[in-house]
Amino acid sequence: MSSVRLLVATGNPGKLREIQALLTGLPLEVASLADVATVEFPPEGAEYAQNAIVKARVAAGQLGQWALADDSGLEVDGLDGAPGAFSARYGGERLDDADRAAHLIAQLGARPGAQRSARFVCVVALVSASGEVHTARGECPGTILPAPRGAGGFGYDPIFRPDGFEFSLAELPPGVKDRISHRGLALAQLRPLLEAISTRSRAGAELG
Repeated sequence: MSSVRLLVATGNPGKLREIQALLTGLPLEVASLADVATVEFPPEGAEYAQNAIVKARVAAGQLGQWALADDSGLEVDGLDGAPGAFSARYGGERLDDADRAAHLIAQLGARPGAQRSARFVCVVALVSASGEVHTARGECPGTILPAPRGAGGFGYDPIFRPDGFEFSLAELPPGVKDRISHRGLALAQLRPLLEAISTRSRAGAELG
């Protein structure tokens, strides 16, 4: 039997690479948006779960297959939980990852005595073509660094030091980051379900 085709509904290449690595070893054909027709997503809101479910549901419905999407953000205590679900657009749409990280550090530094404690949060949604929805949430606590460190990862990884480590997420080996990251923890919760879906497919059960 052929494997299940799973669409990862994201346009972020760094996030796509990370999700594909986290799904390694599963009997799945992992496809990206670049492999399919254009999918139009509605504007994102302030709730991780809602954003992830909407993206996965739209992709699954339009393309008639299982789709996986995540919504994630960095919550900084000294910024009253910002940027949160708006992390990808923090400081303006035209900023790149490095500019956004610099903007966050500047905003935090402008608040005397601001707490540098923070957490990465991720909600992953898995949706079938028929509308079956599964979600999982992962969190990675840590501290905002005064300056970027490391060349790995993407997004805010260079300015985030996870609790229990002396290195930023961008300095950690990919395998270590996958084990402790918000996205890795969320996807680990869905891994048994993805294995079960693949088993059902190989057994000839109707999916979607």
